Amino acid sequence: MKCVDDFRLRFGSRELVPIMSGGMGVDISTAELALEVARLGGIGHISDAMVQTVSDRRYQTHFVKEKTKLFKYNVANSDKSDILFNLDRLAEATKLHVGRTMDARRGDGMIFINCMEKLTMNAPRETLRVRLSAALDAGIDGITLSAGLHLGSFALIADHPRFRDVKLGIIVSSLRALQLFLRKNAKLSRLPDYVIIEGPLAGGHLGFGIDDWQTYDLRAIVTEIQLYLKSQNLEIPLIPAGGIFTGSDAVSYLETGSAAVQVATRFTAVRECGLPARVQQEYFKAGEVDIEVNTISPTGYPMRMLKNSPAIGDGIRPNCEAYGYLLDGSGNCAYITAYNREVAAHPDAKKVAVYDKTCLCTAMRNFDCWTCGHYTYRLKDTTRQLPDGSYQLLSAEHVFHDYQFSTDHKIALPPLAPEAAVVKPA
Repeated sequence: MKCVDDFRLRFGSRELVPIMSGGMGVDISTAELALEVARLGGIGHISDAMVQTVSDRRYQTHFVKEKTKLFKYNVANSDKSDILFNLDRLAEATKLHVGRTMDARRGDGMIFINCMEKLTMNAPRETLRVRLSAALDAGIDGITLSAGLHLGSFALIADHPRFRDVKLGIIVSSLRALQLFLRKNAKLSRLPDYVIIEGPLAGGHLGFGIDDWQTYDLRAIVTEIQLYLKSQNLEIPLIPAGGIFTGSDAVSYLETGSAAVQVATRFTAVRECGLPARVQQEYFKAGEVDIEVNTISPTGYPMRMLKNSPAIGDGIRPNCEAYGYLLDGSGNCAYITAYNREVAAHPDAKKVAVYDKTCLCTAMRNFDCWTCGHYTYRLKDTTRQLPDGSYQLLSAEHVFHDYQFSTDHKIALPPLAPEAAVVKPA
């Protein structure tokens, strides 16, 4: 019986273990997690979602404080069209996060960054160009374009000296989305170096409709795209994602022509993950009934999360002066509209509840929006329950090796931590 280690992902002359960790935003996919995956021979993702916040938390910068001070006058104003990012400071934050990560890289693997098009930041084209260019300047190995069709994203960096050398890929959830991307970028004579195909069981934002995501199947989408690429004589590595929970799940795709797999859910339960330990325990405790797909994201995409996420129903005042990553090109955000509606409906309330949308920037910054993959309820089966009822955290190396070497859908439990063997007196 084969295991993942019997396969290799080939980028030119480079051979890698065909395991890619997902780029979970706002530093859930930390540099430490990505660096471990790269050290072990795979591809580790970081994310540039809310990169100025991440930089402040990691490197003691003051990007958010400066932005808040600059736009403090506008806090009580529902019109957020004046709230613009300083592009030089945005580039500085991106270069700092990417550069520090790349400087720490060890091993034969690679470090990629996940860039969401839906982070429109009140100037969609300008801010995305800066984010992409700054990551290239800082030496990133690859960029994964996510959360959007990215029809113009290649053109934004076509004149960058690394445009033809760095690995560029895109996440799609349908053949149609890939066809649109390829058609739009044909004039640049630059194919993506890889395509991540994200299915309906993935965590966070989904590329499907809220009413029909259950009708789609990752394997069917992968097969459809494989057949299309073959008919066009195109050789682009395909990387399935979403619901690949065991090494054997991964092998089933590698045996049928996929180049690698992207995995994320099981890495939420490792020490290197950026989730606070208290939140990781919520993931371990969750049952299947505790997970839902809802529409509270202001992006317009359905989003999978735990039902008890504090972000659901939270009526916090829009925090655009500090963050503002989801403001569209006119300074609007669906949460602002929902919040103002509830304030108008409850003029005497000290705090309102908003259930149809959430202030995603603040919620993600505070780790209150517990996005997760469909199989999060299986995390408890990957580790040991401790005497106090909590669950033992894993290491990224343990999870990576379990994917790499396991067979027959088996999941290796971690060694018993020394402190776990001590039973506290009643």
